[in-house]
Amino acid sequence: MKNRQWLIAARPLGRALKDDDFTFVEGEARQPGDGEVLIRALYLGFDPAQKGWMENIGGYVAPTEIGDVMRGSGIGEVVASRHPDFKAGDKVSGMLCWQDYATIAGRDLVKLEDDELLTANLGALGTTGMTAYFGFLKHGRPQPGDTVIVSGAAGATGSMVGQIAKIMGCRVIGIAGGAEKCRWLVDELGFDAAIDYKAEKKLRSRIHEMAPRGVDVIYDNVGGAILNDMLGAMAMHARVVICGGISRYETGQLPAGPENYFNLIFMRGTMEGFIVLDYMGEYPKARARMRQWIREGKIHFKEDVQSGLENAPRTLMRLFQGQNFGKQILKV
Repeated sequence: MKNRQWLIAARPLGRALKDDDFTFVEGEARQPGDGEVLIRALYLGFDPAQKGWMENIGGYVAPTEIGDVMRGSGIGEVVASRHPDFKAGDKVSGMLCWQDYATIAGRDLVKLEDDELLTANLGALGTTGMTAYFGFLKHGRPQPGDTVIVSGAAGATGSMVGQIAKIMGCRVIGIAGGAEKCRWLVDELGFDAAIDYKAEKKLRSRIHEMAPRGVDVIYDNVGGAILNDMLGAMAMHARVVICGGISRYETGQLPAGPENYFNLIFMRGTMEGFIVLDYMGEYPKARARMRQWIREGKIHFKEDVQSGLENAPRTLMRLFQGQNFGKQILKV
């Protein structure tokens, strides 16, 4: 079986991704050993954190090496199995990486329902949805009537956070880039308001207009100046959830500390970061709850599907250029 692969060729520290950060090669798929499964990749999922994995920033996952197959989650079909829990034809998810075929230990795979929500296992039912679910509920600690603000609100994680907040009885304000994304948040996802940061010259003033009594939960996916403006609008005992910092991914440098962090003292607030991997033992229950909300029409999601393994690097770059609308996926 011919196996096309994308290898890591460089570390994009302090700069944007480039085509020559990756090398495209062909080899042979490895047959499974005891306890392993051979999988043909169907779909790959993309997240901003993948650039950080190339840079070896964070330390919460094993480091990458130049020449490694580029890491990435995926959905595939079992071709051959030497693990008792899997058989040919099963649909599974796992860290398939950027390649046609992956040979993986069965313990590292999740068997999936082969239904109309199959690709949602890379987004709403996958790590993206779990990040929104646990980050907001465990660290945002919402109460009915809370005002919630979400940066990167039209992204795969932010859009889930806002909808979960509405289910919890909160008032939700989203910050997104572009009028189309803002309309989607309000008209289709049920956000109470949306701010187009690209068109808004005075973001902090606009936030105060929409939340005159302050914001109870700040869920930040962006960092930098937008986080600073949100911190300036904290309500008493506000909870600030730090999920991501896409504003820094192009530079590779951590942003300067927010100017308004002293509001945490004045408003008796808390600020917490988290890594969703800490909650893996609770994923099954959370996925069942998310699936039910999707079936009931309480959660909607959008997928941006590109095609062709040869386009994997360009598909990842779309995240940092604001080109994706919804969860970024590649059909292999």
